[in-house]
Amino acid sequence: CRKPACSVLMTSLRRFCADDMFKFANVNLDHLTETYNLAFYMQYLVRWPEYFEVAETPSGRFMGYIMGKAEGRGEEWHGHVTALTVAPEFRRIGLAHHLMNELEEISEKNHNGYFVDLFVRESNILAINMYRKFGYSVYRSVIGYYSGEENAFDMRKALPRDVDKKSIIPLKDPIYPEDLDSP
Repeated sequence: CRKPACSVLMTSLRRFCADDMFKFANVNLDHLTETYNLAFYMQYLVRWPEYFEVAETPSGRFMGYIMGKAEGRGEEWHGHVTALTVAPEFRRIGLAHHLMNELEEISEKNHNGYFVDLFVRESNILAINMYRKFGYSVYRSVIGYYSGEENAFDMRKALPRDVDKKSIIPLKDPIYPEDLDSP
């Protein structure tokens, strides 16, 4: 669990381990980062360990992490980004892009997905623009997704399996969280 998966410019990427849950507070302090309970993180760690990666400095300080899963059926089979966050002092160095590329590659090569999706607060313009730079587009709006108080954009990026890019054709009408497909 401690062996780095790869090293990029003094940054080690590796799979998330259970004891990491007690060390990532510096990353989760951002008000736009969703913080979940321990059982939620453990569920992802057990069911989709390949989708849960952490970036750290050579001294072991957390720089950021990504957490995701594979879900859906048929042409809706896809990778989902549950959380992507980078500590403020490590932003704008390409770390988020690298973590997203890792998740996309896992979704394509390990799970043969059609697309990758994520939810982002409609008010989080910086993140929306970042995801657009990564090739994502708004697929639909989800009313009240965040605690019933704030809307989300469901953003998607087609993977090579979706040759006709049907998975990213935007829907015209917004939906509610209860209308989202269950995995």
